[in-house]
Formats: sequence, structure tokens, C-alpha cells
Amino acid sequence: MQEDEREVWDAGQYARFRTERARPFFDLVDRVPLKDVRTAADLGCGDGALTRTLLDRWPGVEVWGIDSSREMLARAPSAPGLHFERADLRSWTPPVPLDLIVSNAVLHWVPDHASVLHACAQWLTPQGALAIQMPNNRAETAYRRVDEILLEPVWKDRMRGIDWEVVVEPPRFYAEQLGALDFRSDVWETVYYHPLAGPADIVEWMKGTALRPILTALTEMEGAQFLDELSERIAPDYPQGREGVLFPFRRLFFVATRR
Repeated sequence: MQEDEREVWDAGQYARFRTERARPFFDLVDRVPLKDVRTAADLGCGDGALTRTLLDRWPGVEVWGIDSSREMLARAPSAPGLHFERADLRSWTPPVPLDLIVSNAVLHWVPDHASVLHACAQWLTPQGALAIQMPNNRAETAYRRVDEILLEPVWKDRMRGIDWEVVVEPPRFYAEQLGALDFRSDVWETVYYHPLAGPADIVEWMKGTALRPILTALTEMEGAQFLDELSERIAPDYPQGREGVLFPFRRLFFVATRR
């Protein structure tokens, strides 16, 4: 993920739903079959809070957390065995062979997943494993409403050249690519139903992730107008009941180990 001169990621906004965003990370890592991990990398580590938990799972591990955001890395924790670097995921290379590569909710921003998987395979030790999770929720109504707004004349010219699209291939693609690299893979999808107070919280959720490229390109006033329009559009799609709303969120996972 390359970074614009303006800071795309808002660490405070992202952290608003920290518990909900952390759950897929733990669901992913729990499926890693390795008992002994001496070296690991967390690609797209964000603020490093989840990266830090790898030290608890594999005591003594050396972990490199890699992210492109200065603001996120400014919040990264400090601990023996924990190293954080600001780098583009497409150009970074590890200083040592890795027993484990984890990438949680970032690979969808990076193109050419076949090349990414090939590079990761080269970085791993003979017994190494790759564990990746990607949001796969762009078919959800709230995201389709964003697409509709971006096609309207008032926004279309203003947002020309702004790429908010993501790359998530079908599950079969990852199984085939990993098989060609001599990995056996465990591929699955999960839909989480997040209880939120109301439709406004869905917009707040999206502000921390998917909408960041859009909001970064807009002035503060334009961004507020965009969010107001989105809130108005999605309110009928997510009627608020006594318990608020359930926000469906689909995620794609895979864990790969050498054959």
C-alpha cells in the first residue's frame, strides 16, 4: 500500500471499533498450526496492538510489524523481540527467513495477489506458514451506496482518479495459487454480524477503513457533506430496532503451510 503525502489513516477513528476489528485477527491466528515460531512478520500491522499478541502466543519470537502509516506506527508498543518499520508492503523484504507471515485486513489494498503470494513464499522457512485475512464486504449495501454516490455528477468529477476499490479474488484463486507454490491451504469465509447502535455507527465504522481514501481527497467540508449523504442513503437499508442494527461483515481467510 503506497502512501500519499497526506496521511490516509486515522488511528483514532480506526480504534473506535477495536474489539470488533480484533476478532478476525485472533480467529486467523488460532488456525495457524505451528507450535514453534521463532521469526514472524505482521504485514499491515497498523498500530501494532495485535502484533504484540504474537509474543504471547509464541514466547521468544522475533516479530517485524510493517505498515505505511506514520500515525499508526506512532502508537506501536515497545517490547523485547518487537520491531516496527514504516515501509510499502510491495518493496519490503524481511531481514531473516520467517517462520510465519500474518497479514490482517490489508492485502485487499494491494494489487497482484499472485505476485504477493510468490514473494511471501520466498520469505518463509521450509516449515513456514502464511496466514491472511481480508475484508470481502464490498457487496454489502452500505458499500454499494458509496459507489452510487461516487457516480453522481456532483462527486464524479471531484473524485476522478481516487481509487477506493479493493482486490479480493475468489477463494479458488488463493487455493490454486498456493497449491502451485507447493502449499496446502485452509481457505474459509466468515460473516460477522456486528451489533451497532444505529446506521450512523455503520458510517463511523466505514470512516475508519474503506472511506479513508475518499475522505483524504476531500476538504473537511466536502467530507462532512459526503458522510451526511451516505448516512441519509443507508438509513432505510438498516432500520434501527430496539437492539440497534446488525452490520453484516464478510471476511476471507486462508492459512497455508508447506506440503
